[in-house]
Amino acid sequence: MSVPALLPFDSLPDVPSFSLHSSDMTEGEMLNPAQVSGIFGAGGEDISPQLSWSGHPVETKSFVVTCFDPDAPTGSGFWHWVVYNIPATVTELATGVGDQDGVQLPEGAGQLRNDAGLYGYLGSAPPEGHGRHRYVFAVHALSVDSLPITNDVTPAICGFNMFGQTVARAVLIPVYER
Repeated sequence: MSVPALLPFDSLPDVPSFSLHSSDMTEGEMLNPAQVSGIFGAGGEDISPQLSWSGHPVETKSFVVTCFDPDAPTGSGFWHWVVYNIPATVTELATGVGDQDGVQLPEGAGQLRNDAGLYGYLGSAPPEGHGRHRYVFAVHALSVDSLPITNDVTPAICGFNMFGQTVARAVLIPVYER
């Protein structure tokens, strides 16, 4: 029996948590077809889920939203979505804002390419028979107004730039399998 992969923040310093909710998904439950990938042939729609958060520290100056599959058979997991430089006044992303053109994102926010090389949200698409995958949706509260990155960096570079700037993190982990 295999051991579950580490979550992406297990090796980082502990930070306080705050609340993260979604009208489109539930902790520990299967993702809806809208949040599953059509691009990768899993029969879904690649629609980013609604996310809302509260209880973050008052010193928060911006947010980053990420979605990561630690169970992908890659040896390094799979980044499905990264939205950075979300203003501290924004505490919700509506369903579908993570489309490839990103025009519905909050002013000043940007998206990075996911591990498929596409901008925007890429739904879940684990290999058939590979078992249940966890999708770690996280909202990172940062102590800086913006990260010193552009939309051509990788999610790993974004994470590196968040190191030492993250003052709190909220996490919601639904699952999916085929």
